[in-house]
Amino acid sequence: MVAPECGSDPASTNAALEDLSKEQLIELVELCSKNLIAIDGTWFQSVEDECGMDAAMHHDERAWQRFTVSEAKRLKRFLDLPERAGLDGLEAALALKLNTLSSAADVRYEGDALVYRVVECRVQAARARKGMAFHPCKSVGLIEYAGFANAIDERITCECVSCFPDVVDETCSCAWRFSIDDEA
Repeated sequence: MVAPECGSDPASTNAALEDLSKEQLIELVELCSKNLIAIDGTWFQSVEDECGMDAAMHHDERAWQRFTVSEAKRLKRFLDLPERAGLDGLEAALALKLNTLSSAADVRYEGDALVYRVVECRVQAARARKGMAFHPCKSVGLIEYAGFANAIDERITCECVSCFPDVVDETCSCAWRFSIDDEA
């Protein structure tokens, strides 16, 4: 059975996108990134409500384990990064990561390491607005950021600097340190 045609060639760009200005495209990318973070939170809260935090965290960890590698590989191709893109490649990819596009974040070098900080997390801000306990995201963050970095360059290691429930830097929601393991 052949699927009915629904417009132009599926490989071509959506015609509605072609009509948007650069400013509108930027706004749309930001909106889409916020929407994707919102759907992530929506399914998480559904599992949390029905099955509890432990079950929700288990499924969140599994989802991010798969998604973060996919996101990194797509960004790596989009940015045309080399196989071993190093910390400079990671910095370029982090700038376009969904969490970066949807939340206030910064990236800076500290010596030989790259530090990525989510200054204000949309997830934690939404939970606070709803009167919910903060999401204990450190275990998921380790999976997400280590997996993302490793997909950019397998030599990159990731260390949690600060993340709920182990917050040591009150100036941000979470912080992650990336470095190159030259022996990898």
